[in-house]
Amino acid sequence: MENIQKKYLLGLTLDELKQVAQAVGLPAYAAKQIADWLYKKRVTTIDAMTNLPAAKRQQLQETYEVGAIAPTEAMKSVDGTIKYLYRTHENHFVEAVYIPTDDRATLCVSSQVGCKMNCLFCMTGKQGFTTNLTANEIINQIQSLPETESLTNIVFMGMGEPLDNVDELFKALEILTSTYGYGWSPKRITVSTIGVLKGLKRFLDECDCHLAVSLHSPFPEERLSLMPVEKAFAAQEVIDLIKEYDFSHQRRVSFEYIVFNNLNDTPKHSAALACLLRGIDCRVNLIRFHAIPNVDLESPSMTKMNTFRDQLNAKAIVCTVRASRGEDIFAACGMLSTLKKEQKG
Repeated sequence: MENIQKKYLLGLTLDELKQVAQAVGLPAYAAKQIADWLYKKRVTTIDAMTNLPAAKRQQLQETYEVGAIAPTEAMKSVDGTIKYLYRTHENHFVEAVYIPTDDRATLCVSSQVGCKMNCLFCMTGKQGFTTNLTANEIINQIQSLPETESLTNIVFMGMGEPLDNVDELFKALEILTSTYGYGWSPKRITVSTIGVLKGLKRFLDECDCHLAVSLHSPFPEERLSLMPVEKAFAAQEVIDLIKEYDFSHQRRVSFEYIVFNNLNDTPKHSAALACLLRGIDCRVNLIRFHAIPNVDLESPSMTKMNTFRDQLNAKAIVCTVRASRGEDIFAACGMLSTLKKEQKG
């Protein structure tokens, strides 16, 4: 008998579930019941959806399965951070990072296998791009996380550029924030981007989640040397677009700034950065560079990090230093990569 590849229910929006219900002869309201089983009760089998008629469950199972897959590996840092490895349905791999603190528990979620952006300081970029994740594979990182019940925040800061996979990202965000899904407040979710302009405009128009923009230098030529995407998506264009929107009522906008020793940590840089961001209600998060193989950049001292922070605060730019987490297990910012797993596969 031919082995038929089944489709997955996890990661489908309510509208998509209505189409599934209709296809098997269920009434439209059954879509809400299926969503309830998937996103609130978090079942792993169609058989568990006991308020659907047995015959319809059987019919569903001929074409669909839930599609929840537990992580295949976990690595725990000395600081309590846990990096999880997930296998995709096409036998690729992505990483998600669980970061607990005293008052919150954050999951750093991936949106692609690898990344096209090729930032100099990022191991995911060195891996190259393999494929976009589906909404199923994005939501699965959250739903199949062993600590999923303890999560307070989600950040799309894992592998890949979220706004380069905007359709699947938006499905996942809808499921996370809709009443039929997880019902999360958008204020609990942050999407990070290097500034893909078309995707960013759609995000600003359609979504109330927080925004984090990777900047890393206020000077175009220097940013280009770190981030080839400066050529296609100049920081000034990204900032000009952001200035068209009002962030005071709902969304928080922040700028991520990885600090490299003796490269982008001078008073000249802090002055230019403050000038570039003037007029935006925002904050700057300073991130210490985490050394990666074959990259000739150095981490700054904490003294330099704090000095740079103080220089920005003195210029009326709210600035904080983000604590590094999970560096010993290659789970910190810029260190995620599944290249070795992909090569073995």
